[in-house]
Amino acid sequence: MKKIEAIIKPFKLDEVKDALHEIGLQGITVIEAKGFGRQKGHTELYRGAEYVVDFLPKVKLEVVLEDDLVERAVEAIQTAAHTGRIGDGKIFITTVEQAIRIRTGETGTDAI
Repeated sequence: MKKIEAIIKPFKLDEVKDALHEIGLQGITVIEAKGFGRQKGHTELYRGAEYVVDFLPKVKLEVVLEDDLVERAVEAIQTAAHTGRIGDGKIFITTVEQAIRIRTGETGTDAI
């Protein structure tokens, strides 16, 4: 099993969710986040005063899935979240040793 964590722009959430649903993924976790990458935020003008916006709004998606779906899921996220502009986000993939469904006690891939 693998866990995919994707940090994307908030307005791309529905497109990414639909793309993951199309490949057969049912459950995702969505967390509102703030952060910055190489650009270290940006400056904005408000009522004539310039100020720095350090932390930009982002959305973090987490999906745990079987190994054979990882490539398709990553491709779906990349395609749906892509704008071609700075700050499109990142995807991280890690190995999950065990998953347990609390309600039924199912383990492994049965739990996801």
